[in-house]
Amino acid sequence: MSRHAWLAVVVAAVGCSGNGTQAPADGSGDFAIVDGDPATALDGGAPDLGGPAGDLASSPWTLTWSDEFNGPAGAIDGTRWSFDVGTGSGGWGNNELEYYTDTTHNVTVDGNGALEIIARKEAFLGSSYTSGRINTSGKFSQRYGRFEARIQIAEGKGIWPAFWTLGDNLGSAGWPGCGELDIQETVGPAPSVNHGSAHGPGYSGGNPLTGTYQLAAGALSDGYHLYAIEWEPNQVRWYVDDTLYETRTPADVPAGDTWVYDHPFFLILNLAVGGSFPGPPDATTVFPQTTRVDYVRVYTRT
Repeated sequence: MSRHAWLAVVVAAVGCSGNGTQAPADGSGDFAIVDGDPATALDGGAPDLGGPAGDLASSPWTLTWSDEFNGPAGAIDGTRWSFDVGTGSGGWGNNELEYYTDTTHNVTVDGNGALEIIARKEAFLGSSYTSGRINTSGKFSQRYGRFEARIQIAEGKGIWPAFWTLGDNLGSAGWPGCGELDIQETVGPAPSVNHGSAHGPGYSGGNPLTGTYQLAAGALSDGYHLYAIEWEPNQVRWYVDDTLYETRTPADVPAGDTWVYDHPFFLILNLAVGGSFPGPPDATTVFPQTTRVDYVRVYTRT
């Protein structure tokens, strides 16, 4: 998905934006599909490693950063996260319909160990919807490792939850030169499908390197799922519930274009309403809609 118009806002603000079954990928290159057999997953995507410290004795990963959202009900941890506020330029480059706020009305810790990002249908400063979008720019970024979040996504026509990353050289390289890796991205018309994508110069917006994970039964919004990438020099692997469904390398980049995944990236969580990808909400869409995040964790290879 294209989010390039958001970058001007960030530049001004921070000085720089179950079992898996195979589904077609829109990008070029080969990627692996694992169907319920973790023994066949490349490097065995690290499952929930047992809490903030993790059970790391047998794991190739060492925890470097996390937010477990275990604080009291109320505001998020401002030492870890910043807000994106407003409508962006052109609906954050995607024709989105919401106004992102920086209040607990839309982004809050629930007091029971989860972050909630809440999209509401309400008139606010010229928009018909409000929601939330947070990022770690200027507070945490990392080159390579495992980036994961356990999420119960929002659902419905026109609802667009996402967990993704951007290169921290955004200010100098711009978008898509900074690179973008989408870890969790689902749109209301296809609630059982997760999109994992890499955006870079020459392969971005509606034409990224991308693959999809298809839940065998039900919708991803029915419960929590673990969304992750494992990112190493010259390779990125995408997982849902530790099922590997996509692998990308420089060989997948279109001829003459550049693999840009060689510098630190920061994290983003948001819940969009409307936009070019999902289309607008309709009469079937129920509000408020809430994405719940149990934790976000980042590891480096031991």
